[in-house]
Amino acid sequence: MLSTERLSMRPPGSGDFALYCDFFADSEASHFYGGPKPPVEAWKRLAVDVGHWAMKGFGVWILVDQQSGAALGACGLYHPDGWPRAELTWWLLPSGRGRGHATEASRAAIGYGYETLGWDRVETHFKDENSAAAALVARLGGVAFARERFPDGVERSVYAFPRTD
Repeated sequence: MLSTERLSMRPPGSGDFALYCDFFADSEASHFYGGPKPPVEAWKRLAVDVGHWAMKGFGVWILVDQQSGAALGACGLYHPDGWPRAELTWWLLPSGRGRGHATEASRAAIGYGYETLGWDRVETHFKDENSAAAALVARLGGVAFARERFPDGVERSVYAFPRTD
């Protein structure tokens, strides 16, 4: 469990199914995650995120607004088998956007990667047309250091984040 000034961040569990359904049902919100998707596909993604913690010892956290108790989305570190790199990843419901939650949670996740996991570099990658991801990476001080083709056939820039002390 992590916490920030406004967020509690906890690993996902079965009680988060409705959150995943809401996110994947929203075509605009889930576009860069392959959405929209039906509930059965949302359940599969939740199962992957729960299992990632068990298999890798890290993963995404569910972002919970400390004031309202509402779940807003997820943010964390993700490295599926077969992908060349671990990455910072995040997604928010539309109701959680525009208030700095992704930036706040991402800073906590980056710190976790460096301080707890002992990584030499915390990085991310995303599709070129994802302007929201590009803006967040810029706010976090991400610097492009590579351009690679990933297993899904998409070529992406890879960005490294500075340590957050």
